[in-house]
Amino acid sequence: MQRSVIKFIVVTTMMTSFVAWAQDKLPYSLKEGKPYAGTTVQALVVVTPQFKGLELRTEEFTKLTGINVKWTEVPFKSLQEKIASVGVAADGNYDVVNYLDAWGPSNANWLLPLDALLKRDRVDMERYPPAFVKAVTFEDKVIGLPMRSHTQLFFYRKDIFDELKLQPPKTWDDVATIGAAIKKAKPGIGPLACYYGADGNRQNLFIWVNYLWGAGAKIFNANGQPAWDSPAAIKATKDFIALNTEHKICADGAVSALEQDARVSFMQGKAAMIPVWWWSYSGFVNPATSILKPSQVAFTSMPSYKGAQPVTLATTLPFGISRYSKHQEAAWEFMKWVSNPDLEKRNAIERKVGGVEIVNNVVNQKVNLNDRDVDVANNGVAKAGAASLAKADVMPLIAEWPEIGDLLSNAISKAASGGDVEQLLKSSAKDAARALRRARR
Repeated sequence: MQRSVIKFIVVTTMMTSFVAWAQDKLPYSLKEGKPYAGTTVQALVVVTPQFKGLELRTEEFTKLTGINVKWTEVPFKSLQEKIASVGVAADGNYDVVNYLDAWGPSNANWLLPLDALLKRDRVDMERYPPAFVKAVTFEDKVIGLPMRSHTQLFFYRKDIFDELKLQPPKTWDDVATIGAAIKKAKPGIGPLACYYGADGNRQNLFIWVNYLWGAGAKIFNANGQPAWDSPAAIKATKDFIALNTEHKICADGAVSALEQDARVSFMQGKAAMIPVWWWSYSGFVNPATSILKPSQVAFTSMPSYKGAQPVTLATTLPFGISRYSKHQEAAWEFMKWVSNPDLEKRNAIERKVGGVEIVNNVVNQKVNLNDRDVDVANNGVAKAGAASLAKADVMPLIAEWPEIGDLLSNAISKAASGGDVEQLLKSSAKDAARALRRARR
């Protein structure tokens, strides 16, 4: 999209917002009279261009409310430990915390339920896709607002596919076939960027669940017990592991690779395909992070397993409010502003904020997932994401998931190294069942 067109969209959006503000006094149900002026809200967030774009716009919020915001950014690999330490120490220094949805249940005891505030200020959770709402709900209580939400897409090198006259894969069997063709024609390029490494964040389960759910299998059964050792789950897992052990189409280092390693491999031109979160698109086409040009990067829906309708994984890194915060109402004012759909749209189409280059394609809300301006500015990623979210699910939302998920993640990693898939799944399921009994006594 031409910069002049983007500029026109941004200016038009801002003018529309200012008109609304003039009519309704303050937007987004912000309180009149600046009752919390002078308060500083401390926000702990993950490092990402998306949040940097929001941070650079914080002056707008301060002008509306008189509330200052201090952003503390930490890398994702450090975020879980940091969040846990805040909860254990009953640390009230952070008012707003950014967490991964799967960590929500184990930290829900110190995350403030938002339902009363949502109702009071008429913030409708229907503005988000169902999978994102599910991801921020624990024991029927909303404990966060979706802020950095993702669904999965299948990215591939369009130039290589065009050269070899290949069609985008529709099934995982297609991926194996295409991978073999690329391996033969392009021996210097890994056909598929895989990530089987166990890292404590369970990233190697993100693609696995596409196989599992596609097979009609579950992580837990109706009684809440591990079900990944069922015959269907074992067969699906064997097929997932076979990408590396049998078909041998994974790029180098797949066994120990994490998601970031796989993305770097694709950006460096060392892999021709990668199934990954949709937000990765901005990095794939950003000259500051990738050698690839936009014309070389294409994407499609996640492949299906054995022809079944794909059920893809969705996730979100919400913003929640700490129960230990002494500024909960001011933090809620910030939450209302930072999650508003107008700001979200601007952050996805405006490429420079305060002189800083920002490349971000992430939106959370239905209105922006289906917004033409957002879609055009990001070359169709939003539209593809909306389609993926039509049938998506999230990882288990139970307090024991970090421990249980690690057992499963370690089993997957060992299987990718050549271990016995069935034995590893059955053994990890037994260990998980024991851990659940111990935790629930």
